[in-house]
This record gives sequence, C-alpha cells and structure tokens, in this order.
Amino acid sequence: MEAPPDNDVLWARALHFQHQDGSPALQGVSLGVREGELLAVSGPRGSGKTTLLRCLSGLVRPQGGEVWFNSIPVHTMGPLSRERLRRDRFGWIDPAPVLVPELNAWENAALPLMLRGTGRRRAKAAALEWLDRLDVGGRARSRPHELRQAERQRVCIARALAVAPAVLFADEPTAPLHRADRAQVLRTLTTAARSHGITLLLATHDAQTAALADRSVALLDGRRVRTVHLPPLAETAVAAGAAGAPGTEGRAACSLSA
Repeated sequence: MEAPPDNDVLWARALHFQHQDGSPALQGVSLGVREGELLAVSGPRGSGKTTLLRCLSGLVRPQGGEVWFNSIPVHTMGPLSRERLRRDRFGWIDPAPVLVPELNAWENAALPLMLRGTGRRRAKAAALEWLDRLDVGGRARSRPHELRQAERQRVCIARALAVAPAVLFADEPTAPLHRADRAQVLRTLTTAARSHGITLLLATHDAQTAALADRSVALLDGRRVRTVHLPPLAETAVAAGAAGAPGTEGRAACSLSA
C-alpha cells in the first residue's frame, strides 16, 4: 500500500463503486487534494460527484481503491472509526437541508460541536456567529418547520462551518437557494474556507460555481475527463424550459480523453 504525497491532505487512487442495481458510480477515479485547497468536482447529474465525496469522506467504503486522509488509510477503517473521523475532522453539507426538528436553528448549528464535547456556551456562540454571517441570525430560536427551505439550508451551512473542519465536503450546497442568494452564500463559504484554512471539496454542475474554486476536476459516467462544458445555471434553466423536458440541466458537452 503506497502512502499519499506529504502535501496532499486527501488522496485517492483507482476508486471503484457500484450502485445496488449494479450500475457503476465510480470507475477508477484518482485524485489528490492539497491542504487548504478549494477543489470543485464538476460534471452533470449522475456523473459520480456525490459518490466520490461520500467515499472520500468515509460515509461509504469504496469497493475498490484507496482513500487517505493525511497518513490515515480511510478505506481500511471500520464503521465506528470512520464515524469518529467524520465527527472530529470533517464537515458535510447536503444539497437538501436536514435538521433535527425538535431543536431550534442555533441548537442545530451547535449540535456537532456539543457532540465533540464543546461546552454549551461556546458552542452557542460559534453557532450564532455563523448564523449571523449567513443572514439567519434573526431566526436562531426558530424551529425547522418555521423556516423557509433556503433558511434551513443556511442553518446547515452554519452547522458545517461552526466546527472548523479540516475538510468540508459540500454537495451542491446552494441547490435549494434562490439565485439571488447563491452568490452571497458561496462567497461566505469560500471566504470562510480560505480564512480558516479549511480544505473545501465542492460538488457542482454549475460552471459559475466551479469557477470560484482554485482548481476543478471533471467527472462523466464515473470517470475523470479533461473537460465537461457546463452551462451557467440561468442558461440551463432557460434551455430546460424551452425544451419542456425535466432533467435537461444535467446534459453537458464533454471531452472523453482522460
């Protein structure tokens, strides 16, 4: 087993993963991510972006290949060890907001910190700081059912940032937001990553979002390709509406040479 390069905080080699129906999600993907880097994983829907992030973060074990975090072989770790790694070192943002319904907004944002053992007062202060930065500080005492979907997503982003993770995995993090809100939230997310030294992996099918990263890797049908030409989100929506067919936003022109 070959250890990763010293300057890569995350390193993966020849990752393979199949869905339960047997269809391939990853077919030999390899990449390295430097510490503090903002890396966009781009590609149309169904290209393997989410599966790649799930394998790199330890949410699932790849069925083939290796994943390393620093000098830790994530691919050989058991479920409990991977859970501790995710709790202590990683952050995750889903494309749809998932919150604990019994907790209010600041309690949801502070929950991972308290699970790490941080005192309630310090955890609350950190949660409120990020809720304010994301313009939902005024809803800190509201329960999830009292919040709009865009507000719930901002709470999820605050929750991921409050723990100051070593690596933050963001899977289409602004998908539920209106276009007017996306730029501000993405600016907060990328600025926070750079100022706090957080390595950010950002999965997106939007070219404008991918352009915010330091570097981009493209996936198509579970393989790395050189380019995937993604239209801006506004153009995509117009094209989909004109075609009258759902899911048109996932189509892209690509270069298959890897």
